[in-house]
Amino acid sequence: MADVEPVIRAAQGPVFVTGSLLRHILVMTGAGAIGLMAIFIGDLANIYFLSRLGDEAIVAAVGYASSILFFSTSIGIGLSIATTSLVAPALGAGRRIRARRLAANAHVLAFAASAVLSTALWLAIGPLLEMLGATGRTLDLATLYLRILIPTLPFLSMGMTSAAVLRSAGDARRAMHVTLSGAIVNTILDVIFILHFGLGIEGAALASLLARLVIMGVGFHGVINVHDLLGRPKLTTLRQDVPAFSSIAAPAVLTNIAPAVGNAYVTYAMAAHGDAAVAAWAIIGRVIPVAFGAIYALSGSVGPIIGQNYGARSPIRMRDVFTLALFTMTAFTSIAWIILSVFAHDLASVFNAGPEARALIVFFCRWLSPLFVFLGALFVANATFNTLGRAHYSTLLNWGRATLGTVPFVLLGGTYYGAEGVLAGNMIGGVAFGLIAILSGYRLIARLANGLQA
Repeated sequence: MADVEPVIRAAQGPVFVTGSLLRHILVMTGAGAIGLMAIFIGDLANIYFLSRLGDEAIVAAVGYASSILFFSTSIGIGLSIATTSLVAPALGAGRRIRARRLAANAHVLAFAASAVLSTALWLAIGPLLEMLGATGRTLDLATLYLRILIPTLPFLSMGMTSAAVLRSAGDARRAMHVTLSGAIVNTILDVIFILHFGLGIEGAALASLLARLVIMGVGFHGVINVHDLLGRPKLTTLRQDVPAFSSIAAPAVLTNIAPAVGNAYVTYAMAAHGDAAVAAWAIIGRVIPVAFGAIYALSGSVGPIIGQNYGARSPIRMRDVFTLALFTMTAFTSIAWIILSVFAHDLASVFNAGPEARALIVFFCRWLSPLFVFLGALFVANATFNTLGRAHYSTLLNWGRATLGTVPFVLLGGTYYGAEGVLAGNMIGGVAFGLIAILSGYRLIARLANGLQA
């Protein structure tokens, strides 16, 4: 049944429609960065403790598995984006009953969709790993890792959806706690399972499994007990809301599958250069989200802030949010580049990297990491497109980046410059798409502003 009262004011009104936009961005990003980097640090801890075993095959196995896990989380990310895109404007317009209903249905859809996907992926683990180039013992280790972790995708998706509801309500701190608690559990259990009990890659997978259960539990606590933003799911309202979610979630899922496909192709290209190259790529893949975690968090913060102002019909503030987010992203990228450049060799040593892997890690940190600014621009624009009902823009740009902006550059780079060329091609290919995303973001906001002012 539809909402009985079309407009109900929440006890605490929308928090982003007044006050300093830069402050809102920094507060949301700061808390979100801690929460997001907590997840990434948990993944980094897996690689770190496994690298202490001195077996490059294990690290390479995690690299292969990560390409598939990256793909598997796309459902959860897509539905969390749809959740923010619908719940934040509802709260911005003061429609709390509608926001509770949307939040409930988002959780139901997240669980159902991720359960179907995880089942399909679990049945295809072997062929997918072989397609990426995994062989022998590395293939066996990656298979073991995935057989434990893929069934936990529904728990992670539920936690991500809860965090999206909390961000939509402006509660960045509790959204941060969702992932931070999981990371703490993951790291502690890594020490126990990998180092104390000597379970190796199986221990890393078990630690991540339990951490995902914690993430789901903490997310539910914030949404249900703190904010009372989870209505009772009903089949009638679920049917009514599926089209709205699908219109955003479907392109958002496709958008997030695109980087996974691009990442898988890079893994495939690195496989031609041996386990050491794949191990280096696995380490770089864990370092990137930690080093640039603030940018990932920034893209997650832009949606709720723009969404509430869109619901409140404030086009000038929408444009200012986009501009400030781009400047903030550039500053974060510059800081991360400096830190990575200075500590490049130390970073390689921490992960016990061999000579070939070390050279690749240092090359990325010093020469390629500043190009992340163009990926950051794409992330900010994606959040804007999704929130403003143009998720297909994100889909087109991300698939363009994953295909035209990845395959030819990686292929040419690998052919002429080896593993370093693969890394360089992957980053250089994103430049044009970052610039297109910026221009498209401003044009969309200007077009919507004319409609709001009409």
